[in-house]
Amino acid sequence: MARTGVNGTPAYRRILNTIRERIEAGDLNTGEAVDSERELARIHGVSLMTARHALTTLEREGMVERRRGVGTFVAAPRIHFNKLMSYTEEMASRGLSVSSKILHAGTVEDTQEIAARLALPPTSRLIRIERLRLVANELFALETVYLSAAEFPDLLSAPLGRESLFAFLKRTHNLELSHADEVVDATAADPATARLLGISRGAPLLRIRQVIFSTTGKPIMYVQGLYRSDRHNLSIRRFR
Repeated sequence: MARTGVNGTPAYRRILNTIRERIEAGDLNTGEAVDSERELARIHGVSLMTARHALTTLEREGMVERRRGVGTFVAAPRIHFNKLMSYTEEMASRGLSVSSKILHAGTVEDTQEIAARLALPPTSRLIRIERLRLVANELFALETVYLSAAEFPDLLSAPLGRESLFAFLKRTHNLELSHADEVVDATAADPATARLLGISRGAPLLRIRQVIFSTTGKPIMYVQGLYRSDRHNLSIRRFR
């Protein structure tokens, strides 16, 4: 039984790293089959127990899902609700590469409801940024964020195609975010959203609407995310 690999790396870790790298590179996409224990054992020259340990570890990390009598498949990334993280941080915590495509960045004024959520006067100018979010180059979500134009005038020139919004606010405004009030529900893709996400019209979407607050208790941004339900699992941890 081959227990270690190069530089003393455990064989099971070498196997799971190989699978993870294939997922990150887009060679394996959500829902696609992963090699069986027997195939992994043959390819890597290890025992079935070692191959099983690799898949069990990946399953525990949420990277794959094992279906009894069917096989092992790449799992949809989970959205965890026990910690406030940016989209970039959330995906990075799972070892997934993230990129964004900015569809719109500008200012809007006729947004009284959103201004109210941000505790701003109804005629306030807001910055509106709409981004397509991709994971391993796969279309994943459509996200729209609103912030005060008066407070964050430099935001429109921010490199948000490459940098997390949370990270930008911390770096340039020394702004620490604390918590979010969220509403989660299901909705159907309208024609424009369906076209952007590469799905059929009326396909189910997970919708998450957030008001995100700073550590001083001030509402900083309003975010609406539309997530492909075939690419996300909702994972909630509750404490008593």
